[in-house]
Amino acid sequence: METSELIKKVRKIEIKTKGLSANVFSGEYHSAFKGRGMSFSEVRGYSYGDDVRNIDWNVTARTGTPFVKVFEEERELTVMLVIDMSHSAFFGTKSQFKSDMMIEICAVLAFSAINNNDKVGVIFFSDKIEKFIPPKKGRGHILLIIRELLNFEPQGKGTNLSVGLQYLNNVIKKRSTAFFISDFMAKGYDDALRIAAKRHDIVGIHITDPAEEQLPDAGLFRALDAETGERIWLDTSDPRTRRKYADWYVDNIQYFRNAFLKTGADSMSIKTTESYVNALLKFFQQRGK
Repeated sequence: METSELIKKVRKIEIKTKGLSANVFSGEYHSAFKGRGMSFSEVRGYSYGDDVRNIDWNVTARTGTPFVKVFEEERELTVMLVIDMSHSAFFGTKSQFKSDMMIEICAVLAFSAINNNDKVGVIFFSDKIEKFIPPKKGRGHILLIIRELLNFEPQGKGTNLSVGLQYLNNVIKKRSTAFFISDFMAKGYDDALRIAAKRHDIVGIHITDPAEEQLPDAGLFRALDAETGERIWLDTSDPRTRRKYADWYVDNIQYFRNAFLKTGADSMSIKTTESYVNALLKFFQQRGK
């Protein structure tokens, strides 16, 4: 992509997603994702109704007047975006590619995070780890992430969802909030998810396109597997072929739901024809409760 075109796209995404983060998601994000706990802030004079367990006995003894310790929430979080960059994400039939929606969702989450003084990092993966951007704060860092999202070309073509989760555990030692974003067109990641969910707050974001749900009755045509490069002939006029594909698709959806349900990790599904704004807002509000 030309540099000037890339800058324009980055700017366009920044304007759209930064506004959403500041005006729509700011309060919901803060409520949905809490800090690590409470830290000491200051002492003040005791007031009726204060918890006696918070009395600072050293200051009270020194001054002869009761004082209590004041605590505040440790707000700073580490937010990780773990993004599936396999070739199946570069698919869409109506409004946009799945990868385009992933980019905008990542930008919204990243701007929401820095608005709350959180650090943001990124793990790109396919069937291997493609790139790691360590967590940092600041607008410049978020714009770097968006540029990478727009311009990144993965070397691997396949999908190995376990790779992203395992790498997250290896490089991020402290607890983080990790958004695991993929079309989840693969299996075999439940063990890696279970291990990662014990250390991190995992949120799965499943991006789908309606055209993936079933094959059209379009006769005989030659299909290309975007990840393996394999070309095969499909007779889509055969009901058995269409049913077999539909069963495979539903099986993947059910595997995704069950894997996250078993670990207790949160998850959501968003179609490319739907508003991710409404989906995220609803999720934040439900989680905030």
